[in-house]
Order: sequence, then C-alpha cells, then structure tokens
Amino acid sequence: MVFKCQEDSFLKEFDTTVLSCEKATLDLPLSNDANVKRLEGYNVVCEDTILFPEGGGQPCDYGTINGQPVRNVVRKGSEAIHFVEMKNPFEEGTAVTQIVDWNRRLDHMQQHSGQHLITALFESEFKYDTTSWWLGSDTSYIELSTRHLVSQESLDIIERKANELIREGRNVTVLLVDPDDPVKFTDTRAPRGLPRNHVGLARLVRIEGVESNMCCGTHVTNLSQLQGVKLLYAETVKGLVYVHFAVGERVMRKLGECVRRERQMNLALKGGPAQHLDLVEKLQKNIQSTTKSLQKILKDLAISEAEKLETLKPRPQFYCLHRRDGIEPDFINTFLNNAPKDIFYFLIVSENVPCGGKGHMVLRGDPAVIQKFGAMFLSILEGKGYGKHNHFQGKVNVSKVPECVALLEEHFNSIKSIAEAS
Repeated sequence: MVFKCQEDSFLKEFDTTVLSCEKATLDLPLSNDANVKRLEGYNVVCEDTILFPEGGGQPCDYGTINGQPVRNVVRKGSEAIHFVEMKNPFEEGTAVTQIVDWNRRLDHMQQHSGQHLITALFESEFKYDTTSWWLGSDTSYIELSTRHLVSQESLDIIERKANELIREGRNVTVLLVDPDDPVKFTDTRAPRGLPRNHVGLARLVRIEGVESNMCCGTHVTNLSQLQGVKLLYAETVKGLVYVHFAVGERVMRKLGECVRRERQMNLALKGGPAQHLDLVEKLQKNIQSTTKSLQKILKDLAISEAEKLETLKPRPQFYCLHRRDGIEPDFINTFLNNAPKDIFYFLIVSENVPCGGKGHMVLRGDPAVIQKFGAMFLSILEGKGYGKHNHFQGKVNVSKVPECVALLEEHFNSIKSIAEAS
C-alpha cells in the first residue's frame, strides 16, 4: 500500500478514520542515555496516514492525531501503526485529524532526497555504489562500496556537482510502475530489489536527468528545495568507508555552530581564526614544557619525602601519603625506589577535584598485611587492581581514603599494643 504521505509529502494535515485502537506501551530511548522511558498509550490504525512509518533508512514522522501526540509509526504489512500517547482510546469509525510535525518532515525529506542525489553522483563519477545509509539527528552518512578512503578532492567534486544540480532546480517525481514492466525499470537503481513480500506497483523516486531509485520514503519535489549540500568528511570504520553529509537547514545550523565555536575560540586564544592553529600549537608546546617541569619537581619531591623517612628514629610501622598533583604513578615509583624497605606503605596519587576523583593506589610491605587489606581497600575505594607478594596496586576512587588510613592505624596500633603488653 502507498500511504498518503508517500502520495503527497507536502501534506501537513489530513482527515481520516480510525480502523482499530489497541492498548499498548512504547519504550522510548532517552537522549544521550542507555535508559528508556516507558510510555502508556494505544496502537492506532487509520484508513490512511500522512505520518510516515519508519522504513528505507528514514525514521518515522512525529505529529498528532486529534491533538494527541504520536510518538512512533511502524509499518506492518499494508498498515501503518501509530503509537499515540493518550489515556483514553479512540472508538472504531471515529473521524480524526492527523497533523505532521512539519519541521521534522522537511528535515527528513531534505536529508533523504539529498542522499539520493549524493549516491547517484558517487555512482556516475566514481562507480561507487551506496550499500547502506543512516539518517541521524544531526548528520547523516552513506556507506560506499570501496575499501579506499575517499579523498577531499573527490568529496569536493561530488559536492560541487550536487549544488550545481540544486541551483538548476531539477524536478523530483514519484512514479508508481509495474515491477514486471522491464521498460520502466531500465534506468532504475535497485541494488537490493523489491522486498519479498511486495505486492502491487513499485514506487520510484526520479531525479530529472540524474537517476531513478526504488524508495518508500518522503521526498522533495524539486532539488532547489534542498537549499544546499555539504559533504563533511569521509572516514574508514572497520574497513567500511563512510561519507558524512548535511543537507538544507542542517547546513545552516552547522554553519551557525561553527561560527559560535569560532567566536569562543577567538576569546579563549585571544586571536582570530587565521591564528588558531599557530596559537594552539604554541599552547601545546607550553603545556608539554610545563608538564616536564612538573614531573621533574615531583620526582625531586618524591626523593625528598623518601629521604626524610631514612632519618626518622624510630621508624614508623606504616606510612600513608596522598598527593593530588595528578595521576602520576612515576611519583610513587620514584618514592618507593628511595624509601626504606622495612615500612608498610599506602600511597595514592590522584586528580585534584573537590569530590574525590580518580586515583592510582599502591600498597607495599608485609605480604600478610597486603593480603588482608588489598581487596578490602579496593572495595572501599570502588576500584580495580591486582597484586602479589609484597606489592598491590589499583585504580580507585579516592573519596574514602581516610577510611582506609583509619583501618591501617587501627591494625598497626593493635600490633603495637600487643608488643608492648608482652
């Protein structure tokens, strides 16, 4: 079945009739979070729909039915199932009004038609087929049938040709043709063919003078409605070549983001865009020089701290030291290389943050004491680590270090009391 949204992608409002309405739930993923929010509502099937069900690489439309929010639309056979978040169901036969979220629809049309155009140009210019594509919330990409990373020169060629065709205003038309008619399919790009369960006419999206492509998605009617195409970059991921792009309003948003970021960089670096690279390189060199100086100071400090222990008489049974100069295990290594061997050590270097932060812990000394406290300290400090014999180390959260120090004090004071009593 061809839905109303596929007949007229610019239709924003549509009156139809409810065929069925069944209670349902929807797990809605939360943005930037692995968790989901469970919504209560109804699965609604109408005689027809202007709300596109997910398919062909294009996400579903959002909108409303009689003012109630539609959170998801999926195709099941010849039906579009709308998940409507509402408390009370629609009665079968109820006349309803569907309204599409137009900003989302226009964005999806621009990205999808832009993808068709970019795909056609990569095929005609370089014989690269598009094996899949992804329409994201910010940018999109196509996957190309090549193992060679696409050069910037090639990206520039495709981008320039795409924008020339947009300026020409080539028409984009949707045709319904009989898949058994080979004449109508002579110039059609259909690498995956029709779905196995397809019945009836096939839907072709044709860009005038460029290509015809089988597709179920919503599209513009003229390339000028794309406004413009920007190929952002190409990358290789696990042997696959992706070309990332933005079309239409997304290009304008991306430009706005770049300008805002550029102005922030101007203030932070105290220089204009032409100087940014030189200023950043200078800043990196300064950081490297400062880091080397800090490491030298920390090394001298570690030796000094260790030598102090040599002069103590009597020597302590245990020694605790927590430095918040950054996670620098070399400080601990240098300290232990110069410290007396007959003391039990609990040493930590960590980030200098108000609420504890991450750190690196080392225990060195009597294996029996390490066996007693190693795993215990990891549990208290919510860390991971390992050790053997007289050495134990781990990555920890340092917010509860005083608890560990108190346990060591209790342990060694107990030993001291027993020794004095005997």
